Amino acid sequence: MTAYLECLRGIVLREWLRFVQQRSRFLSALVRPLLWLLVFAAGFRAALGIAIIEPYDTYITYETYIVPGLACMILLFNGMQGSLSMVYDREMGSMRVLLMSPLPRPFLLAAKLLATSLLSLLQVYAFLAIAWLYGVQPPAWGLLYALPALLLAALMLAALGLLLSNGIRQLENFAGVMNFVIFPLFFLSSALYPLWKMREASEWLYWLCALNPFSHAVELVRFALYERLSVTALLVCLGVTALCSLLAVLTFNPQHAALRRNA
Repeated sequence: MTAYLECLRGIVLREWLRFVQQRSRFLSALVRPLLWLLVFAAGFRAALGIAIIEPYDTYITYETYIVPGLACMILLFNGMQGSLSMVYDREMGSMRVLLMSPLPRPFLLAAKLLATSLLSLLQVYAFLAIAWLYGVQPPAWGLLYALPALLLAALMLAALGLLLSNGIRQLENFAGVMNFVIFPLFFLSSALYPLWKMREASEWLYWLCALNPFSHAVELVRFALYERLSVTALLVCLGVTALCSLLAVLTFNPQHAALRRNA
């Protein structure tokens, strides 16, 4: 057990040191959601009044509605950025060094996912603090209640990123592949618009959003921030996390970069 804890501590510390040395990473993670909150939401406020929907007990402003989705946006981009670091580590050979450890590969990859997720939580709570000062103030206990929901959502998105990175053999291809993943996941979800508004626009668009696992991550966090539980969202997030984690472990091949260089 001591070896497992020491390994986990080392991986988390390595990710933390990398994060501290890349201060722009913290700022860039906040710029995107703050632009939506401070700029776009101001323009959409009049056009998109939000009616009473769960988990809210009254009519809400557009800013209040989108904060959970913007928090999950941070998790999404960080999860994909974590997969970029995985591709980079595989290119440089450091992942092969790590996997020389006698500890099981699933544990090593899970520790990597957990380290990425913990860093994401720091950035999410920094964003929620700014949103609180801006006037979007969920219940104080909801911020604590949302912690496990945010952690599960972060693990799900990090596992998805790891699974996708397993199919990327060249670092240069990463940006193009991620653009076909990040933006559809985010925009085809309930992060920016309620699903009932999507249904008013298009039935097939509604079903795409309803089946999107990112929508369930957003709703899990949204309900948790207001001290409620969405059982459906919880089950979907647990299932997708387990599936992506299993597939990521089975398909992970640290020799990809070596094979490409030899070729």
